[in-house]
Amino acid sequence: MPDQDTSFDYIVIGGGSAGCLLANRLSADPANRVLLLEAGKPDTYPWIHIPVGYLYCIGNPRADWMYSTEADKGLNGRSLRYPRGKTLGGCSSINGMIYMRGQARDYDNWARQSGEDDWNWENALADFKAHEDHYKLDDGADPATGSNSRFSDMHGHGGEWRIEKQRLRWDVLDSFADAAVETGIDKTDDFNGGDNAGVGYFDVNQRSGWRWNTSKAFLRPAKSRPNLTVWTEAQVEKLTLETKADGSLHCAGAVVNRAGRSVSVKARRETVLSAGAVNSPQILQLSGIGPAALLKSHGIEVIKDAPVGENLQDHLQIRAVFKVKGTPTLNTLANSLLGKAKIGLQYLLNRSGPMSMSPSQLGAFTRSDPDRAHANLEYHVQPLSLEAFGEDLHEFPAITVSVCNLNPTSRGRVQIRSADFRDAPKISPNYLATEEDRKVAADSLRQVRQIMAQPAMQAYQPQEYKPGIEYQSDEQLAKLAGDIGSTIFHPVGTVKMGRVDDPSAVLDPHLRLKGVNGLRVVDASIMPEITSGNTNSPTLMIAEKAARWMLSAQ
Repeated sequence: MPDQDTSFDYIVIGGGSAGCLLANRLSADPANRVLLLEAGKPDTYPWIHIPVGYLYCIGNPRADWMYSTEADKGLNGRSLRYPRGKTLGGCSSINGMIYMRGQARDYDNWARQSGEDDWNWENALADFKAHEDHYKLDDGADPATGSNSRFSDMHGHGGEWRIEKQRLRWDVLDSFADAAVETGIDKTDDFNGGDNAGVGYFDVNQRSGWRWNTSKAFLRPAKSRPNLTVWTEAQVEKLTLETKADGSLHCAGAVVNRAGRSVSVKARRETVLSAGAVNSPQILQLSGIGPAALLKSHGIEVIKDAPVGENLQDHLQIRAVFKVKGTPTLNTLANSLLGKAKIGLQYLLNRSGPMSMSPSQLGAFTRSDPDRAHANLEYHVQPLSLEAFGEDLHEFPAITVSVCNLNPTSRGRVQIRSADFRDAPKISPNYLATEEDRKVAADSLRQVRQIMAQPAMQAYQPQEYKPGIEYQSDEQLAKLAGDIGSTIFHPVGTVKMGRVDDPSAVLDPHLRLKGVNGLRVVDASIMPEITSGNTNSPTLMIAEKAARWMLSAQ
């Protein structure tokens, strides 16, 4: 490898959702020399870009870190596959493409916990809108009012992050929405106005039927800038930490393994860790920043004792499957050669049909019991079924109704397995560890049954296949949740931000690592509490805000 100048103004570690946006924003000023490091390969794998291609990316080392959780007591001893994107675009290259902000209360809570008003909903909304290109504003302003419709207050247009409506519908999903209304859930045409309660089709991050990942959105327009350098297949071994003459700690850059060779890179201004809720704590711990006992057990010098890797939160989805009659589902279409040919032709001709669909099409947000002030459940409803992700579709027509607790009280952790950067970390989500989470799980399964029993669904003669109507008590249903629950791929919180005097917070409210100069963490790991919905777009909001702070030296 030829010698290169390895000094930069900013080093961004992780070319995923946050990293691609940061690389774009920081390199917009030609005076800033920026290095973006990605452990995976470029996003040239064709299945990344076809929406249904997530089936071929998850569990594939070409695009996935191939992680698994430790055996989990709450899952009755099961271990789960734990996909994390390992390619440019990160998880936005393999995820479900659902555009979801969460609820206004999420960000107002962050503001209260951190003491920083810039995290509140009003200010977070401005950062969401800053990069949006929302299809509902494509038609321009209404000449009578000069407004872009009622959506203009909530959405942006002309930004890099494209949001479109899905390109197919299913009769059985429309009927499920009607059944949800019959139970008291209102229909909605926008989940992203601050209160996502309601039922409707998800909006998705696609452009004309292709996946729209952050590499295409933010990195592609910036890659021609001479002040931006992108290294792929470059895995960080550890951060370079120095003690200054005044005794203060400073992050001077990182040691990167590239083509089997260790290379030191230096940051004149800041190093930004954007490797995600699993890899960011791993890199910090490998660098000597983490729980002292853990680091000592692996022979790592303790540079700073901090609760790195704690506070892991995730959304556990409980998948109920119902056999149906008298309507096509993806099971019936995809299990015949003729059906597969029709699906392929539909996508080839107009980028629609099942190959254009996200893993979940219809969504609903509601309360697990009427005493709750806000929606605490999210439904992902799919016109298909299988025993487990990655397995073949069932031979019979069916739909899957997955429901997750948006605000779990259980907390897990991420810990290094050894001092070797190549070893996958231990991921221990600790699902269903609290009585509240087990009660919500049982209540949510009952609610699924209530919706499926409504008149709107009876034309399809729904029959519960999983978990099975013989299970009725709280204890039975909570145990079943452990038997059939699966991650919905939303890990957050492992490098928590908060008040400077909060001992559980690793970062200050501006995402600077407390006690270490020149180092920020900018990804989903910073969330003090998980958002009430899918986590990819909130991660972009976090990166937008952090870039603004960094460029103004805040």
